[in-house]
Amino acid sequence: MDKNGKMQHQIEVMKKNRELVGMNRREFSEYMNIPLRTLEEWEAGRRKMPDYVLRLITYYISMEQLMKNRGIKVEEDLYEQNE
Repeated sequence: MDKNGKMQHQIEVMKKNRELVGMNRREFSEYMNIPLRTLEEWEAGRRKMPDYVLRLITYYISMEQLMKNRGIKVEEDLYEQNE
């Protein structure tokens, strides 16, 4: 895969991750603790994100969805109960 193809793939995966959790860019940036400008730059293809960051975000979103589907409390839910 060439450089442009790899960048386009990253953009598509990041957008799918965000859509899976049903959030806009601002919400997702706050949720994942990523600066909004950085997320915008990644999704616009003006800046390449490190491959490991995309893998970690994808893994986190996948595991969170799996846990919710199985009725397992996710980290955020547990924090809210303790407050």
